[in-house]
Amino acid sequence: MLKARKYQRFAQARRRPERRPPTPFMLHGEATPVFRLGSSRPPTIDDGLLDAYSEAVVRAVDNVSPSVVRVHPMQPGMGAEGVGSGIVVGSEGLILTNSHVARGASRIEVVTHDGLSFDARIAGDDPDTDLALLRLEPRVDLPAARLGDSKRLRAGQLVVAIGAPLGFQSTVTAGIVSAVGRTLRSQGGRLVEDLIQTDAAINPGNSGGPLVNSACEVVGVNTVIIAGAQGLGFAIASNTARFVMGELITHGRVRRGYIGVVAQQAPIPPDFARATGVDQDFGVWVAGVERSGPAASAGVEEGDLIVAVGGRPVTGLDDLMAALDHDSINRSTELSIIRSGRRMTLAVTPRERRRG
Repeated sequence: MLKARKYQRFAQARRRPERRPPTPFMLHGEATPVFRLGSSRPPTIDDGLLDAYSEAVVRAVDNVSPSVVRVHPMQPGMGAEGVGSGIVVGSEGLILTNSHVARGASRIEVVTHDGLSFDARIAGDDPDTDLALLRLEPRVDLPAARLGDSKRLRAGQLVVAIGAPLGFQSTVTAGIVSAVGRTLRSQGGRLVEDLIQTDAAINPGNSGGPLVNSACEVVGVNTVIIAGAQGLGFAIASNTARFVMGELITHGRVRRGYIGVVAQQAPIPPDFARATGVDQDFGVWVAGVERSGPAASAGVEEGDLIVAVGGRPVTGLDDLMAALDHDSINRSTELSIIRSGRRMTLAVTPRERRRG
């Protein structure tokens, strides 16, 4: 009896299981099947619908691309010397680009999104931020891009770079914000501050083009790549660009105070902020101090966290730059810092920053 049951179970184990029809993959709710296992037809995008990521990129490109131009700096008897990009930022043909793209050119040719060609002149140049302002001649109204608030950017946020790398007009790459508030020394030796780091591909010719967020706002001006490194591109923050552009339009140049620090944006932990009586999430961390600079004379040290200048909160390099405007030059200003867990106030007298 026991032996019969044993052979019966052995026979059942050897039987092949019944083949069941493939189960369709279903979306949540009452959606229809997307595809079935065993089907020879590959999955497709239904009725031209795009996923959320693609929709964000396409929307940004559709809105901002008409405001992106190709910039050709010209030299006498040599024709075009390289190529860059630019952003239409105002009426009557105002275009924002990089200083290193336009500087030294005897004439500049601008090619629009739809292939129209115009001459332009340099209306203002600020090598310290690597920004320059061009004006079309004759003045022509072109679709202008909208500058966003770069202070609202966070690491991990989607961004799109648009430009003319190697002369290829309207090239689009996408990535994320890798970091904000970076400071980088340019090839000319200048410290360029308030940079956005991104892994969106930025190539020669992208310089001066826009870095765009998913709200179709320009949050940065693409400026530099690090040779030999992949996924390391940088853009000048739009808040800095807005400040510099206003100065160039009004005065033709940027006069600014200088205190002699190398700094970058840094978060303030909530417990640390409460202990020091600071009501803000970010400050500016001092990474280096120039020996003979005003900050060194005032007692600023490497590792200090600047939280206010002249009584105004400083939550990023754009705030520090705005506080050190032309009115601050040669005037004693209160600098509020945090050092070793203690809040301190120092008196610093900014000097006028030398033009490169």
